[in-house]
Amino acid sequence: MDTQEKTNYDKQAIIRELMGDDEYKLFETLENFSEMLMRYNSAIREIRTKFEVLNDDLSLRNSRNPIESISSRVKKPISIAKKLKRIGYPVTVGSIRDNLNDVAGVRVICSFVDDIYSVAEMLAKQDDIEVVCVKDYIKDPKPNGYRSYHMIVEVPVFFSDRKENMRVEIQIRTVAMDFWASLEHQMRYKNDNAAAKKISDELKTCAETIAATDLKMMELRKRIENQ
Repeated sequence: MDTQEKTNYDKQAIIRELMGDDEYKLFETLENFSEMLMRYNSAIREIRTKFEVLNDDLSLRNSRNPIESISSRVKKPISIAKKLKRIGYPVTVGSIRDNLNDVAGVRVICSFVDDIYSVAEMLAKQDDIEVVCVKDYIKDPKPNGYRSYHMIVEVPVFFSDRKENMRVEIQIRTVAMDFWASLEHQMRYKNDNAAAKKISDELKTCAETIAATDLKMMELRKRIENQ
């Protein structure tokens, strides 16, 4: 065994030890899905471009950008494997396509609450977009106070030899909602003691305060625009 082969073997042994045999087998399987992950990355580029074009157009029409930022990600193979295993489905390309809607994700951060609904509606009206489902956690927040507008959409992606409809999960929220969600996510895994319930209640109160501030800022903007 030459030096490079030994290095690769050592890395695989370390990964296997950290994951355990079952998870490592799933990891090995998903490592072969590079083409599938490429397709999801391509779908993300299609959606990002649509939002960027909308933002440029609205900037010219309204003299302001409704979208503050756009970020995206494709789930890592091991995360895909763990989720499929948790919900009881086999780890195959077909299973991923049929059972997971959040392999590709795009997050859009808007300035104001009404911007969220405007850009979501404009995207949904595009004739090559099919909206699979919508979950409005702004009008109906989660019990912990989480607020965001979620869409699962299908977008056609044209490859060298075919067209394929790919699913993408889109989350649209304000800067304030994103700030709260980021901090809540960090603290969720660090508080498993007796104080966790109290902290959870305080985080929910913060979410309500942020939501009220979002609405007030939107009202102030409209008053300025109407002067």
